[in-house]
Order: sequence, then C-alpha cells, then structure tokens
Amino acid sequence: MKTDLIREFQEELGSLLKYWVRYPVDQENGGFYGKIDHLNRVGHQAPKGAVLNARILWFFSAAYNCLPSPENLEWARRSYDYIKDYFIDRSFGGVFWSVDFQGKPLDTKKQVYALAFTIYGLSEFYKASRHEEALALAIALYEEIEKHSFDAVNNGYLEAFGREWTRLEDMRLSAKDANEKKTMNTHLHIIEAYTNLYTVWPDKDLESRIRNLLDIFDLYILNKETFHLNLFFDEIWESKADIISFGHDIEASWLLPEAAEVTGNESLIRQWRSTSAKIAAASLQGLDENGALNYEQEEGHLNREKHWWVQAEAMVGFLNAFQITGDRHYYDRFEKCWFFIKGFISDRQRGEWLWGVNEDLSVMPGQDKVGIWKCPYHNGRACLEIIRRLS
Repeated sequence: MKTDLIREFQEELGSLLKYWVRYPVDQENGGFYGKIDHLNRVGHQAPKGAVLNARILWFFSAAYNCLPSPENLEWARRSYDYIKDYFIDRSFGGVFWSVDFQGKPLDTKKQVYALAFTIYGLSEFYKASRHEEALALAIALYEEIEKHSFDAVNNGYLEAFGREWTRLEDMRLSAKDANEKKTMNTHLHIIEAYTNLYTVWPDKDLESRIRNLLDIFDLYILNKETFHLNLFFDEIWESKADIISFGHDIEASWLLPEAAEVTGNESLIRQWRSTSAKIAAASLQGLDENGALNYEQEEGHLNREKHWWVQAEAMVGFLNAFQITGDRHYYDRFEKCWFFIKGFISDRQRGEWLWGVNEDLSVMPGQDKVGIWKCPYHNGRACLEIIRRLS
C-alpha cells in the first residue's frame, strides 16, 4: 500500500513538472508567463510576480534535489537567471513585487513576504547547483530583512516598505488582508526561508533569528487556548482579527517543528513536536466530511470553499501529525484528503491543479492555473514531502 502511494505521488509530481515546462514558459520575453487561466489560456502580457517566480525557482530546484535530472536543473537555472536579472533591485536592495511582461519594474514596493520566498528559492537552488552567487544573494536578502524589517523595540518583522525602504500607509500583502504592521503569514514564511537558508549556511546569528521566530510564534501568534494561529497584529502584537485559517494552521504544524529541528536543540524540538500535534488537532475542526479541509472561519462563519493549497498542506500536516503521534486517525485524514484531491482538485484533463471548488464541489470560477499566487509550490512540495516521508 505504501509503495502504491509513493508511486502515485511520483506520478503526480511528474505531471506537475510536465505542465510547468509546457505551458508557462515565456519564449519571447524570458522566464515564465505571469498568468494562465483554468483552461490553459495564456495571458501573454500579464505582470510577473516575485512570489510566483521565487516559488518556481524553489520547485524546479527541489525537484532536482529529489530527482537529479539535468532538465530540472536547467529549468531551475532559467528561473534563477530571470530573478537575478529582473527582480533583484540593484539600486536599493530587496526584490520588486512585480515586473511587467517584458521585465520592467512595475510594483517596486518591498514586501517582506516576497523577500522571504526569494531566499527560500535561492537557498534551494544553491543546494541543487552549488552556485555561489545564488547563496550570496540569499544572504544579502536575509541581511536586508534584518536591517529594515526587524522591530528591535517590539520584536517581529514589519510587513512592507517603499522601494527605498520608506514606511508605507498600505502594507497589505493582498486585497483580502487586513492593513496591519505584522502578520502571521509573513512570519511563517520568514521562518520557512530562514530554515532553508540555515541548511546551506549554518550561521550562528541566523540560528538565533530562527529561535527568536519560534519564540514569536509561541508568545504572540499561537493562541494557547485554541491552538489556532492569530493572523493580524499591530506593532505591539495586539491581535486585530477573528479569523481562523485552517490551511495556515496545518501548514504551520509541520513548518515550525522543522525549524526547531535544524537548530539541533533537543528541548526545542520536543517542545515544537508537542505543539505541532496540538495545532494539527485544532485544524481538524475545519475538516469536511468528504475529507477536504475548508478554507477559513471568520467571526464564526465557516467558508466551505476547498482551495488547492489548503488541501496540499493538509496532506503534509496530517502525515506529519501521524509520524509525531502515531495516531492512525491522522494517517486516515491524509489519505482521505488525497482521495479528494484526485477527485476534485487535480485537473486530469488539462494538467496542474484547479484553484479550488465551492461547497457544492463546482469549480471556483475566474481563477488561475498560473498567477501571482498560483504556482507549483504547495502541491509540488506536498508531493516531494510525502515521497520523502513515506520512502
């Protein structure tokens, strides 16, 4: 049974790799297209986002590190070259949020979330290529986050800045987010990026930053009564929203113990494995009877949309919870979620995964296969993590 599952995820990973070298490659202007709809219609002149491109870099690099084929490394290098040439701000540091279809700077704000993902991708590319320039760029971005974003008075990291690192009135990551100075989401992906960087650059100061981020989650972000994550905060860590994001809960349940593990500190590892199990248990509240994880709950109202990334993280999170606790219920949740993905999210006809389905399981309209947010990161990573964990 385990062998069959590994084969299924290897096939799913292969399908994703085929999609990302067939449809999104921009042969005219370089890099990858910024938008493809659910019917695989290309937006040739769509903006290209830093997060999308950093995640593409991570995906092909991680695929190569799992399946060392020259093609995977070639596509990773294509992504790296585009990021280096068009997204890195050589004048003021950091990365542009977006460029136009020809690579000209479009939105030049410094969203710390985007810097974090670029570190994540560059670190993975360095693992694959041992290209020293990539590691140097990752370290430079880390230093810029610490210099400009870290709040030495109240701890934590501020969300966003202007191109020259000036303060912004609107710091939101997306239109649906609250305009607050600190967020769970950015902190989660900073620690994810720092953890990956530490595996190739075991710097003592970086380790202390990882430990501090774990303290931030423990002290400010994690609700110790519910074991859900609070999402939005002001500068002094007062929570500003009553929202439960089930996808982020279950994603954090495996990313945070992973961060503890790279430090090698046994006490910290035990603490975060225990906390991980409690976060995973809390996320079960968002499960639908069909095995999928619902999107979120806001002020008591449950949003029953099933988004692709939430299902991908649910699989990894529940498998991780099983491995930590030995509770077979979590393994069953993992398998049932995979069954749902195969039936409703993975697009067997046109490739890749759909953005999601509504409560009645109809396809969510007007959503992308490729876009500022839609990428091969969550689903590709889920395949790689599950292959690794089951092998």
